[in-house]
Amino acid sequence: MKDYVSGERELIEVETAGRVWKIERTADLETLWDEIGEDEFGDDERLPYWAELWPASVLLGEWLYRNADLIKGRKCLDLGCGLGLTAVIGQSLGAEVVAFDYELPPLYFAKDNAFSNSTSQPLWLQMDWREPSLAENSFDFIWGGDILYEKRFFDPLEKLFRRVLKPGGTIWMAEPVRDVSVPVWEKLEALGWKTALPLTEKAACCNAEMTVNIREVVPGKSI
Repeated sequence: MKDYVSGERELIEVETAGRVWKIERTADLETLWDEIGEDEFGDDERLPYWAELWPASVLLGEWLYRNADLIKGRKCLDLGCGLGLTAVIGQSLGAEVVAFDYELPPLYFAKDNAFSNSTSQPLWLQMDWREPSLAENSFDFIWGGDILYEKRFFDPLEKLFRRVLKPGGTIWMAEPVRDVSVPVWEKLEALGWKTALPLTEKAACCNAEMTVNIREVVPGKSI
């Protein structure tokens, strides 16, 4: 497979969270997608979604900016960080961010993107959320942008929330309005979580515009 990390790059300028952010990714997206064969796809369906910058992440970055006072100085976990936009924004606002992705290549881009935006580095990890190497009750805030696009992600994510969220902690999920995400919130409430919908706005990035929900999830009394 081609080395996309050291190859030609595309610069995307994203306006959110009070400024313009410079985000680099591989310039050869077409070849990246075309090279996905059986070995790369496998049982985990390892599609290169990390190379895309999603509107949900743009609105999530804005949400972090609006809640900067809450996350400053707090330990925060970025789920499926991809190119690192929301992790870099959170870190720039004074949060202590740990960010992970299932794939390794995006973490190289994410590290470079933090440097390009004059932000201190989050702790970048390659990790599978089904087997988290994180201490229990270790994060005040958890967030993720457009990660609930498949039903099979629900159970391992809910287990991760229970494991690593501190008592009294908060989860923010930015999700495009889509049918597959609708049952998620009812299922979380049935398991003892409390959910709210504090923000719905249109967000755009890379010639794509979507209506995005910011969902807030906190532990109920039974958790």
